[in-house]
Amino acid sequence: MKVAGLITEYNPFHNGHLYHIQKAKEATGADALLVVMSGNYVQRGAPAMLPKRIRTEMALKAGASAVLELPVCFSLGSAEYFAAGAVSLLDKLNCIDSICFGSECEDSKVLESIADILAEEPDRYRVRLQEALKEGRSFPLARQTAIKEYLKGGIPNTVLKYPNNILGIEYIKALRLMKSSIKACPVKRVGSGYHDENLNKDYSSASAIRRLISCNENSDILPCLKEQVPSFCIPLLKDTYGRRYPVHSNDFSLLLKQRLLSESSDSLTRYMDVTENLANRMSNHLDDFITFDRFCEKIKTKDMTYSRISRCLFHILLGITEKDMHLYKRNGFCQYARILGFRKDGASLISILKKQSAVPLVTKLTRTELLSNAGRKMLSLDISSSNLYESVITDKFKTPFINEYRQPLIIC
Repeated sequence: MKVAGLITEYNPFHNGHLYHIQKAKEATGADALLVVMSGNYVQRGAPAMLPKRIRTEMALKAGASAVLELPVCFSLGSAEYFAAGAVSLLDKLNCIDSICFGSECEDSKVLESIADILAEEPDRYRVRLQEALKEGRSFPLARQTAIKEYLKGGIPNTVLKYPNNILGIEYIKALRLMKSSIKACPVKRVGSGYHDENLNKDYSSASAIRRLISCNENSDILPCLKEQVPSFCIPLLKDTYGRRYPVHSNDFSLLLKQRLLSESSDSLTRYMDVTENLANRMSNHLDDFITFDRFCEKIKTKDMTYSRISRCLFHILLGITEKDMHLYKRNGFCQYARILGFRKDGASLISILKKQSAVPLVTKLTRTELLSNAGRKMLSLDISSSNLYESVITDKFKTPFINEYRQPLIIC
């Protein structure tokens, strides 16, 4: 069986995602598509607007054979950690032929040339990167400068501008560093840009659709959504709206403030990506805390993006430490494959995973005897983070709390 891997968030699932699934099958000739999806927290440093099981069901109805959860320590990571976590999981399954990803640049050779620089880090590149950082540029801009100057203008100016290109480069880099046999297969992104918040007739961005939902929470949004998402998503969106979603960063405001009040500037630096300077800014501005989003804006600086600050705050809230991330990295990143759902006609893929995977498959959270110590720690973080997300849903929508241990496997 030929299997292609997709690394996704589906926040929410929309027409562009359906197009990607269809093109992935066409481009790779795959018999099955295995999706690695962020759980209840996503890479831009935010909670997913819709819970992971709703998004899992949408992906399965769109044609994905099975959906695995990307552990939260990676789903909330930088582009590098996000990619390394997802690629390591796909690589350890020992059945994935290719990774198919959306990209503004469909020239794989251009993406590979940049990925090689990032994987090898030649001296001239590293020196220029450090110089750009000392000039006060954010890390993404500093890296973009260093790569362009290293290649002496040998790439289009727009390649390093777009988020999907950057993630694609990180996927290829991770494949290189892991010496994986998996092939990278970019698919040209269509429709609106990643950050475009204006609706497009056919293919709007997830950002635009989230904005549509956020700005119309007190009205009927379904007529508008019908043009933006596949028809099979509509019943799910209708049945769960105002009961399971939408979830926003500001819904975590009080939880975050309580956590920050229990920390000091020194203790904050133990969390992933929290520098001494950022920790001091958090402590110094804590009296100005009103909401999650406004606090991010308050402590944002020229050399630190909003997304990075937001990720740091969720690292603090969920307890994702630098020490633990180094432990996971030393042990090969992803420690298990947790199945969120699968199609009935994809049962043969699950059988292959059971036979060939180099990491334990997790379908029941109580069965952890095959996990390493690092794996148990990683899974425990996933469970506590999911329960916190579920608690926010319970409080916001006044619905019954469902513990992660009792959440069902999605089978379509």
